[in-house]
Amino acid sequence: MSFRGMLRRPKPTDSEADLLREQEQFLTSGAPSAANVVRRPDKRRGEGGGEGGEHNGEDEGRRRDVVTIEDLPDQLPSLTPAPPKKSRFKASRVTFEDEDAEERLDRHDTHISAVLSRIVERDTSSAPVSLPAFTGMAFPKVLHRSETSSQVPLSSAGGKKSIFARQIAAQRLKEGKAPLHCAPEAAQTPGLREQNLSPETSMDTDQCDAADFQPTAASGPTLVSGQGLEGPDGSGEIMRIHRENQAKLQGMSQSEILEEQKKLLSQLDPRLVEFVRSRKAQSVPSSASPSKHPEGKSSKENFPFENVSRESDSSGAAVLFESPQEVEMEGEHEEEVPPPPVVTEEDLPVKPQKEWVNMNKLEPEKLEWMRDLPAPRKKGTKKAMQARFDFAGTLIPPTEDLPTHLGLHHHGEEPERAGYSLQELFLLSRSQVIQQRSLALSTLANILSKARAGEYISVLKGSVMSTLLDAGLLFLLRFALDDSVEGAMSAAVHALKALLVCAEDEECLDCTFSWFCGLASFPLLPSAQEEEDEEDEGLPENMRETPKEKEERKSDHDVARQDVVKGLLKMKLLPRLRYILEVVRPSPRVVRDILEILTRIARHSSSSATQVLDCPRLMEMVLSEFLPTSWTAPTLPLPQSVYGLPLASAMKLLRVLATSGRHACARLLNSLGVRERLSRLLSAEPSELLLEPTEALRITTEAYRLWAVAAAYGQACQLYIDLYQSLAKALQSVHRVLAPSDTLLPLQLQRVLALLSLLTQVTHTAGCHQELQAGMVSSQGEECPPPPPVSWGHVIGLQASLLGHLKGFVKSLDNPVQKESSLAVIPAYLVYLEAYYHQLSRQNCFKPVETLQELELLTSEVLLPLLSHHVVQGLIKNLKSSSVVCNVQCSPLVPDTTPSLPGLACPGWRDRQGLVVPSSPFPLLTGLGLLLETITGIHKGLSCKFTGLLLSEPVIGYLRSCSQATPTLSHTRAWLLRHEHHLLYLLLRLAHRLVPVEPQVAKHASLYHQVALVLLPWLLPGSEYLAHELLSTIIFSKDFISEGHSGGPEAVELGELKLQEETQHHTSPSLQTVGSLLREACVQLPSIRGCFLTHLAHLEPSVLTSRDALLGRNPWISSQLLPELTGPTLPSDWPFLPLVSLYERAGVSDGGGLAVEELPQGALQAVTHCLQWLLLLEVWREEALKVILPVAKLARLSCVFLCSSDLFLERPVQKLTWGLFRLLTRRSRLDSLDLNVPPPGLASFQDLYSALLTQYEAVSFGDRLFGCWVLLPLQRRYSATMRLAVFGEHVGMLRSLGVTQEQLSVPIERFTSPPEDSLPLLRLYFRSLVTGTLKPRWCPVLYVVALSHVNSFIFSQDAAAQEVEAARHSMLRKIYYLTDEVLRSHLLLFRLPQQHSEFGFDVYDQLPPIRVKRLENVLRLQDSSSDKGD
Repeated sequence: MSFRGMLRRPKPTDSEADLLREQEQFLTSGAPSAANVVRRPDKRRGEGGGEGGEHNGEDEGRRRDVVTIEDLPDQLPSLTPAPPKKSRFKASRVTFEDEDAEERLDRHDTHISAVLSRIVERDTSSAPVSLPAFTGMAFPKVLHRSETSSQVPLSSAGGKKSIFARQIAAQRLKEGKAPLHCAPEAAQTPGLREQNLSPETSMDTDQCDAADFQPTAASGPTLVSGQGLEGPDGSGEIMRIHRENQAKLQGMSQSEILEEQKKLLSQLDPRLVEFVRSRKAQSVPSSASPSKHPEGKSSKENFPFENVSRESDSSGAAVLFESPQEVEMEGEHEEEVPPPPVVTEEDLPVKPQKEWVNMNKLEPEKLEWMRDLPAPRKKGTKKAMQARFDFAGTLIPPTEDLPTHLGLHHHGEEPERAGYSLQELFLLSRSQVIQQRSLALSTLANILSKARAGEYISVLKGSVMSTLLDAGLLFLLRFALDDSVEGAMSAAVHALKALLVCAEDEECLDCTFSWFCGLASFPLLPSAQEEEDEEDEGLPENMRETPKEKEERKSDHDVARQDVVKGLLKMKLLPRLRYILEVVRPSPRVVRDILEILTRIARHSSSSATQVLDCPRLMEMVLSEFLPTSWTAPTLPLPQSVYGLPLASAMKLLRVLATSGRHACARLLNSLGVRERLSRLLSAEPSELLLEPTEALRITTEAYRLWAVAAAYGQACQLYIDLYQSLAKALQSVHRVLAPSDTLLPLQLQRVLALLSLLTQVTHTAGCHQELQAGMVSSQGEECPPPPPVSWGHVIGLQASLLGHLKGFVKSLDNPVQKESSLAVIPAYLVYLEAYYHQLSRQNCFKPVETLQELELLTSEVLLPLLSHHVVQGLIKNLKSSSVVCNVQCSPLVPDTTPSLPGLACPGWRDRQGLVVPSSPFPLLTGLGLLLETITGIHKGLSCKFTGLLLSEPVIGYLRSCSQATPTLSHTRAWLLRHEHHLLYLLLRLAHRLVPVEPQVAKHASLYHQVALVLLPWLLPGSEYLAHELLSTIIFSKDFISEGHSGGPEAVELGELKLQEETQHHTSPSLQTVGSLLREACVQLPSIRGCFLTHLAHLEPSVLTSRDALLGRNPWISSQLLPELTGPTLPSDWPFLPLVSLYERAGVSDGGGLAVEELPQGALQAVTHCLQWLLLLEVWREEALKVILPVAKLARLSCVFLCSSDLFLERPVQKLTWGLFRLLTRRSRLDSLDLNVPPPGLASFQDLYSALLTQYEAVSFGDRLFGCWVLLPLQRRYSATMRLAVFGEHVGMLRSLGVTQEQLSVPIERFTSPPEDSLPLLRLYFRSLVTGTLKPRWCPVLYVVALSHVNSFIFSQDAAAQEVEAARHSMLRKIYYLTDEVLRSHLLLFRLPQQHSEFGFDVYDQLPPIRVKRLENVLRLQDSSSDKGD
């Protein structure tokens, strides 16, 4: 019955009517509900609260349904004890029951700005702030359940709480109970912080410090936690045990404690000991006062503050003060510096007050910067240390103790060391403080300047320049240029100038401007690096990206990494520099730096110069502000602003831009108004220019140079007619301005030299007027340069005046005071005279008789006295010491350079020997040789008067050194090598005139020929005409190959006969033909010359361009910028050129299958001439070919076999190739033939050898010459890959490789010794012998080789791996059971190779005992193994 009163639970099948009926039953029954509907009071409105349904009957419209659950508190617990908030706005707001909430929201809604403007920050002054504790770990410690149980008991946590809630409660408990300077109990926070103190301190327990540490009420054991004890008295039991331990320890002495400690350590498990240490480390109780500790205690136990013990890292807190010992000595002992005392509150200069927020805890590690610096190291260290620099860029030694007032000490790494590292300077350069940015950039500029000067090479590892560029210096400076603060921006400009510009390089280029071809220079482009683009592989040519598209696709970083200047241009440097000049208008120093930066960019390449010209408003700005046509005299020697004043650096920029090409020069002269500025600056004396004297001389010098460059294109010649009087006046004052007493003498010298260069170029241009006039008449509409305004009649009057000057300077050589200035200007006068007489001989007004007399007077009155003068003779003695070619090895250290920013390596050029220093004879001898080349061409009888120059001891010694030199090519040498090549060429041209007529000179003909041969592959781009002249005159001249007509071939034949008598056996008939082959080659020298000139015909455009520049054909010159320095004009292996060329045309495309008749016309004759020339060089000019590796020679000569199917069978080709093979395989040459080195142009010699083997199998027909060629790489010391190829892939060729040991001419021991160690190759040897593939009548040489190696292998007593030993046994057993008795006896009885025996080797009469024993052992092992098998 009692169950009838219970209500039924609703079912899923109930309908809505059933639910309503059940609801009615519930309401009528009066049963208590499981949940009550209450209205929660709003405390912020002051409403009274009540329990349950106290207000259920009131204000039904304001009720809210709230579900209450038992034990659920009404309010969420507050995480912080802040007072409850009450809304003042809600209490005053009037609301109506029937009011729509949406309308009320729209009415009270305002713009967001009104909301934001009324935001009031809440008061947090009374809210406690809990900061995370510092730890020595990189990441927070992971919480584990096992650790949280000991943090806060469940009873104190207020019921069941999460791990995180218990941790927070534990932290609050600790903050509320722990005193300020006392460590908390270890039992309370065992897992909160982990201390990793050193074992020496962490192993000591609390009891060890009983004598000094008196436990307080709060102290207790750190190891015993009492976690396993049950009952309410568990904590009391723990303290009782703890006090008992303390009492026991107090009754023991210190020695007894240590003894017991050692005993425990020896008995306990090491893991348990480590556990005890870790528990001890988690909570180290600190002492109340450091004065209570004995002096011997470690500083790790003496910290009076809990933070120090908590926050010390794995190396202990004392390590924080031991930074000087981070770099330890190697091999030397340094005295240990005791750690400094800990910072205490008494040490602070300002005591913390209670009112200061968050200053109630002392943090010593943050106060270290207030401590005195530790003493620097007193001894050196062998370890590398970080480089530190002062503000001037000077490297500071690590032992240097500098005072702190210099400002070089800071709070970064190694605070005891003065100076800044590169990393710190990079950091400072991006500082928010303007002064720090400027200081860092200025210091970097000084470091870059000193690095360019090479001051760090001997003291620093690596390259400072490369390190800085790799670290992103370029982007750092580019960003700094955009700085809005002028000081930082100026420092960035200066640093960029220090990076790009080397003042010494510019000085040297200026000094050589007046030399022969000194106007021209190489573009300062980085060496071209070919990049393999995998994306373009396999695509047709029309679908591949162009170089320009690839360049545009590259990022700034990639471009700058390969080319610094190109990277800067890509980063829009030019518009930024224009903005600085145009808007910022910086100081004079910054202006000059920018102009020098632009000059360096213009030297980069013609495209870079064009970008400078094309930059909007840049050149207009430079010309209007720094090269004005009118200006007022500055009031101060160093004006505050250079705007509106002419600057020499601006004129130099124009000159370098003009050097890039005739079109750029024409733009400057015509479009930008440079012509008027030249007229303005050069029409008056420098003293009349209203400028400071030094600047006036510099700007007029640069104006003359710019004019000379324009005249070198045949431009600005009308200006010569207009300013003729000013030029004549300047010439008249030459001797006056070069007075020794003038303080500005160096600048006056440069101005005179620039003037002479101008007159030289004007003379060349005037000399072309007649030819251009005639060409314009005969061209009939074809393109022809117009004749210049200046003609020969305008310049003919200069010669007498300048010749008088030259005579005066030659006489001035006797005056010690005027000697140096005279030597400086005489070369320029000689270059002018050469231009005059060279162009005079091409004029219609040329009078030969008068000119010959004039030249004789010139020779007798000027040239011979000059050459014989003791001052000049003293200069000539410096020829070898000043040479770049001869002093490659002993050259000084190259300054710090980087491949992406090439330079000329001129820093310190005044302090060392070289071409440019005043003691160098090169400018004088070059000018003299140039003039002699011209006048001896006009008056051939004059050449004999200069025999003494060629025969002088300094010149002969210099030429000998050059013939044996191997100079390296780089930007740092190329600009000087070019001038030295000019002198060598001119000396050879003089020898070419004298050798046929002077017997004394003819005695040294072979030396001159040797120099010509080595000079030819040295010649650089721009000197193609010199190479053509050497090939046409000296290289193939019979007069210079004196051996050809003085018994040379006969001497070779006698040597061969003597060799045959010594060897006492018959050699190949081809060996006796070398003498006759040489005789025939000498007869064919003119044809050989024609053959090589034909194969060099592709250089004709370059030769014509070079000829115009070297012969002064100015109107035809397109640019004074030489071709890019990609390498020499001719390759070093140019004597092989016809052979290689034929292979590329026929051998590669047709696979070497063409017959001789199918080859291009004249191919056989070209190959014959090439082989004749190679034979001649190998016999008589061996030194000239030493730059070509022997493996490269063998690879090039292999083209004889790969070009055609039967070219090597032609009789002349075969005879010459036999002769070359004999020469290459002489005993003295075999050791230097290293086939493991890849030949130039090939990936490896193995690839070439594989092609040779294929060709041999296809077309050789057993030819003995081809067989020798194939056998040569099979020597034992070369790679086994080639031997594996013969006995593996190409084993069929063994049937036709019938070369005998006599024909091979290579000792057989080179093939058989040492014994072969390649097991696969030995198996192939054995297989070819056993199967009959290799027989003595088919392949006698390799039969002996295989026999020797197999015999040595099977009877070897050396210990070997199991696989090798098994192979030995297997081979020996198979040999023993061979049915071929002859082969069996050869393999078992082989003794040594013997060339004159029947089979090429000796055999034992019977098997030696040691071999018998070895054989018996092997057979016995076989029998025993077969028995076991049975």
